[in-house]
Amino acid sequence: MMKIAVFALQGAFEEHEKMLAQLGAECVEIRRRAHFTGSFDGVILPGGESTVQGRLLREGGMLEPLREGILAGLPVFGTCAGMILLAKKISNDEAVYLGTMSAIVRRNAYGRQLGSFFTKETFGPYDDVPMTFIRGPIFEWVGENTEVLSRVDGKIVAAREGNMLATAFHPELTADTRVHEYFLDMAKTR
Repeated sequence: MMKIAVFALQGAFEEHEKMLAQLGAECVEIRRRAHFTGSFDGVILPGGESTVQGRLLREGGMLEPLREGILAGLPVFGTCAGMILLAKKISNDEAVYLGTMSAIVRRNAYGRQLGSFFTKETFGPYDDVPMTFIRGPIFEWVGENTEVLSRVDGKIVAAREGNMLATAFHPELTADTRVHEYFLDMAKTR
């Protein structure tokens, strides 16, 4: 059975856990550094508020162990705020959190809450994947070793670099499990 750690500091972590459980994966909630021990097949950084999550990771002493794990090959999936946490640069913010993914992201690229929307688009090998955007970021640039998996209106909204997967949308807020299946396949082939 796959064992996936879900950072449960803030945001939509329960929705990820429900989807992973539906796919037969065991979920472990990470709330403190003491929880970030043991062996995991992958880690999910959920959507929410990136500045709050980044501060909680830093204050809780989890930022460096997480960064080290990712750099050592631990599969990670960041949705929305998680995508921001992974990026090496945020174009409209001075902060850098994990800084592991060769990407520049723009926070709140679709505006505030009123800019939230739903669409269906291609994600990697899958067509018509439902995508819920809630004040979503976008990738403004990705490195040459980063594979673009989705675009919406020409903007990059999903990408993969090695063991890192990031989406600007929230696949956990739909009934479609394919994005999570894609991540579990990444974790299996680690």
